[in-house]
Amino acid sequence: MDAELTRAWTPPWPLDIRRTLSLHRRGAGDPAFRFRTDGSVWKTSHTPDGPGTLAITRRDGVVTGHGWGPGASWMLEHLPGLLGADDDPDALVAQDEVVAGLIKRSGGVRLGRTDRVWEALVPAILEQKVVGREAFRAWRHLLMRHGTPAPGAPDMRVAPPQRDWQDIPSWEWHRSGAEPVRMRTIRGATMLDVERHHTRLTMLRGVGRWTESETRCRALGDPDVVPVGDYHVCRTVGQTLIGRPVDDAGMLELLKPYAGQRYRVVRLAEMFGTRAERHGARMSIRDYRSI
Repeated sequence: MDAELTRAWTPPWPLDIRRTLSLHRRGAGDPAFRFRTDGSVWKTSHTPDGPGTLAITRRDGVVTGHGWGPGASWMLEHLPGLLGADDDPDALVAQDEVVAGLIKRSGGVRLGRTDRVWEALVPAILEQKVVGREAFRAWRHLLMRHGTPAPGAPDMRVAPPQRDWQDIPSWEWHRSGAEPVRMRTIRGATMLDVERHHTRLTMLRGVGRWTESETRCRALGDPDVVPVGDYHVCRTVGQTLIGRPVDDAGMLELLKPYAGQRYRVVRLAEMFGTRAERHGARMSIRDYRSI
C-alpha cells in the first residue's frame, strides 16, 4: 500500500500552487500538511478509501501528483479540484480600483476544494474564539497522538476518520489544550454525516456561521461564504477596501456588490490587502494543560 502512484496534469491557466494550497495548512507544525524545501507540497487525508498522502510537484508547467496509501487513487483523482479546476476567478468583477488591484496581484491564486468536510470542520472548531497558535497546538497534539502515520511520509500524520474522534478520551483533549466546550462540539458533530449533509452544519450544537464558512471555503471551495464573527477578518477587509477597520455589519455592507464572490474578496484582502493597525494587547494563549 506504500507503493507510489502518480498523475500528471497540465493546468490550462496560471496556477500559484503554494498560495492556492496555503489555506489548508494549520500552522507551521501541521503534521498533515508540509511545504518542503524542494518546492513540493505534501498533504495527507483520510479519504473514503482510507488514509493517503499526496505530494505535488511541478516542472515545465506540468503538475505531478505523487500518492501513497489506500487513499492515493482518490487523492490523485481529486488533484485538479484541490488546485482549483472547478473554480472561476473571472467571476469576480471589480467594482472599484482597490478590488481591481487585488485581482491583478492574485494571478494564479484559485479556490480549491478538498472534498473532505470533516477534516476542515474539526480544525475550524478548534480555532473558535482562540488565537491561532492555541488551536494549532491542539490540532498537532491530537493528530500526533490519535492520527496514523502517513503512507510514504513518516514525518507526517493522517487525521482520524470521523467516528474515531468520538473515542478520544477526555484527558487527551485536556493535554491538547482544548477546553471541554470544543471537545463536546467535535464529539457532537460526529453524529452527523457531514460529507453528505454539509448544508446543515449550523444545526450542530456549537457550530455557527464562522465555523461553517471556515469549513466550506476549504472543503467545497465556496466563493461566497463570509467568516462573520472573526475579529481580524472584518478589520482587514475594511482597511483594505476603504482604508479603515469595520465590524461585521460594515464588512457585509462592503461585500454586497460582490454577492456570489464575497469569500474571494475576503481571501484576496487577507493575502494582498492592508492589515489594520493593532491597538491594545494581543489575545493571550490559554493553556488548560496544567489545570
